[in-house]
Amino acid sequence: MHIMMFTERPYYDVPEDEIIKNAGYFGIPNEHFNPEIGGQLFNSYFDEAVYAEQVGFDGVMLNEHHGTPFCMGSVMNIEAAVLARITERVKIVLLGNPLPVADPLRLAEELAMIDMISGGRLVPGWVRGAGSESIYNNANPAYNRELFNEAHDFVVKAWTTPGPFRFEGKHYHYRHVNPWVLPVQKPHPQMWIPGLVSQETVVWCARHRYPYLALATFLEPTLEMVKLYRDTAAEEGYESGPENFGYLQRVVVAETEEKAQEMGRAFMYGGGISAFARPEWMFPPGYNSKAATRRLARVSVDPSSGEDALVLKPTNTQEELEASRNEIYRRFQGEQDNLQLICGTPDTVIPKIRHIMETIRPGIFSMWHHHGPVSHEDRMTSIRLLGEEVLPAMRSIAEELDLPGPYERLPGSRPLATPVA
Repeated sequence: MHIMMFTERPYYDVPEDEIIKNAGYFGIPNEHFNPEIGGQLFNSYFDEAVYAEQVGFDGVMLNEHHGTPFCMGSVMNIEAAVLARITERVKIVLLGNPLPVADPLRLAEELAMIDMISGGRLVPGWVRGAGSESIYNNANPAYNRELFNEAHDFVVKAWTTPGPFRFEGKHYHYRHVNPWVLPVQKPHPQMWIPGLVSQETVVWCARHRYPYLALATFLEPTLEMVKLYRDTAAEEGYESGPENFGYLQRVVVAETEEKAQEMGRAFMYGGGISAFARPEWMFPPGYNSKAATRRLARVSVDPSSGEDALVLKPTNTQEELEASRNEIYRRFQGEQDNLQLICGTPDTVIPKIRHIMETIRPGIFSMWHHHGPVSHEDRMTSIRLLGEEVLPAMRSIAEELDLPGPYERLPGSRPLATPVA
């Protein structure tokens, strides 16, 4: 099993009331941003990634969002380049680059440089990006999936086809493709794909034989995606297994239950995941198929309580603000009851993690270890406890359950990228 650490690298020096009034993080005026504080946060996040390597994590996961304090990683590849130089062993896992808003030729070059600097430790991952990414980058959301597919094919071609060559697609046109930086891993780096239980994405992954990683989704719809991947793999002529599937889990560990609860509440700050962006910005017209929209409406219901996902509305009065704040933190216990958020000491979180591993059987497990206003010292303590006590238990459970990591056992699949000595 591959176990990695993740955080959104949030900029949390924003008044919570501003987020709640705005009904989400996307669209918060950047007058609330202080570059000096942002620089301190970035460096603390780099320190934590290095420490994660030291305590035994297999990888460090990054992602990318634009125009939001929810995630400062608006140019994730710069962060990855820094980590490529200051780490020695961990895989640098990018989940992922939003292809529909990128220049795929420049992206191919940037990622190749990161793979070279790291000595072949890059794992690129591709995402369509939330609808807010299309809005921010002035990209037509109706072409989102077309852009995604064409950009992916181009990047792979740029890495594997000797240049110079010309590329003429529907959306991308290059007269001269001849990159002089290419990945160390051959024929190209491993590729992992994250998602929010989109059937189209799961089928696409299975057909390309890429591992799929579910992003902190409810267990029941996640299991449906495991089955869909398995069925599609069978149609493609191979047998999938744990090595094809991953899961992102919010896990907060502290030395006492009380401290873990305090840190866990930070995941609810401003509305937490539910406040990433308003629905009209998250899913603008044309972004999703009708089938995907219907499915999202169904899987957003908490199976343990029957409640719909939290959706904030812009507030105009103090009474509305207070009501929204109360509703946000009322749901904190429910997040733990349905295992969307695990908070506790190592002894109390390990059985819950075991349940997830037994249920989903993932070959990739990503620990989302903090969000919101949590001090660097507390984050470091959480990473230490995860490394010293939780990871060894997880590795033992993975061996017991026979959960191989990605590309460790893929009968009939494409060749594994050549590792670097």
